[in-house]
Amino acid sequence: MLLPSLLRGAHLLRPCHPPRRHLSRLLDRYGFVPPASLTPTAKEISHGTGAAADQKRRTKKPPYRPPSSLDRGDRPASHSDLPFDFRFSYTESSPDAKPIGLREPKYSPFGPGRLDRPWTGLCAPAVDTTLRSVDAEDPAPAAEKDLEEARRRERERVLGEPLTPAERSFLVDKCQKNRTKRQINLGRDGLTHNMLNDIHNHWKHGEGVRVKCLGVPTVDMQNVCRELEDKTGGLIIHRHGGQLILYRGRHYHPKKRPVIPLMLWKPAEPIYPRLIKTTIEGLTVQETKEMRKKGLHAPVLTKLAKNGYYASLVSMVRDGFLADELVRIDCKGLPKSDYRKIGVKLRDLVPCILVSFDKEQIIVWRGKDHDESIQDNMHKAFPSVLQLESAAGENEQEEASSESVAGENEHGEKEETSVDCSSDEWSEISSSDDVPDDK
Repeated sequence: MLLPSLLRGAHLLRPCHPPRRHLSRLLDRYGFVPPASLTPTAKEISHGTGAAADQKRRTKKPPYRPPSSLDRGDRPASHSDLPFDFRFSYTESSPDAKPIGLREPKYSPFGPGRLDRPWTGLCAPAVDTTLRSVDAEDPAPAAEKDLEEARRRERERVLGEPLTPAERSFLVDKCQKNRTKRQINLGRDGLTHNMLNDIHNHWKHGEGVRVKCLGVPTVDMQNVCRELEDKTGGLIIHRHGGQLILYRGRHYHPKKRPVIPLMLWKPAEPIYPRLIKTTIEGLTVQETKEMRKKGLHAPVLTKLAKNGYYASLVSMVRDGFLADELVRIDCKGLPKSDYRKIGVKLRDLVPCILVSFDKEQIIVWRGKDHDESIQDNMHKAFPSVLQLESAAGENEQEEASSESVAGENEHGEKEETSVDCSSDEWSEISSSDDVPDDK
């Protein structure tokens, strides 16, 4: 009886093994055992934690910054042989208007050290106007005359022989909207300095470039055409409204174009005397107030659209003065600076006296010394745009009729009427037809 009990106790003391599972032997056969080189040791682990800490302490690399155009380094200042004073705008800033102050110090808009011409606050003069001696005469007028003469000779050399009518018509047709999209837009700032560089860039790809003029400069289109030809050295061969075709010349070489340093920012306009004074010259304070009230109730001559074409505005104001002494122009929607510039142009071109800019209106007075005979002489000296366009149409009809008559004479074996016109005469005829005076 003792033996069975011992056997029973031994059975209870045996260790308990887990149940046997029928597992696949593929794990033993294809199991991955990492090599010793991939198993990190304790020393490597300690080194790894130190490198990570050093990497965290390491300063970050600064981001890449492109070189600034203001940082000239050791490069010398650029030199330009253009024989005129560099201004921000050549059509909207007059060298005759003298300011009474500057809004900021004389910071050059070309950047520090980028141009070898000093900035006077208004322009970068081509001639050094500083006097070397008190007893010496001012050398600026003589030097400026020499520059103008050199500019005239260079322009004549580049233009070469005048274009024939066939060449002119071919070039004008080539620059139309349906043939090319290359165009220079001339807006409220007029002909700016950087626009000269754009025009020369367009002249790389073609002999002519289309210039579209809108806004304030179109009040005096004759000034725009004159400044374009003077500053670029080209020739306007066609004009239709505010659209101009500027020809570069026969001997123009793109690789020999003049150096045009670019302005990096727009300079602040100087301070000029007030346009609207408390009292108009020749009137008392009470008469000035009554005239301003009367001007606000005067009938509107015309309403100016934003960024419109204002070439006929001067002739309209002259005609308005024949009926009334006050003329009111509605400028609602235009920026304040725009209609103030238009008022200044009317004051100089009509001429007239500025009365008020209140309530977005331009009110001008013809003055006490207004004479209708003088007004008629101004009309004869400066014909309107419609008259010039009609005259141009009549000239074209006469030329077409003369060509048809010549053709009939050739085929009919009759006497031939030869019309000898030199290239200079053709250029004068075409320029008078295409570029009318708008004053």
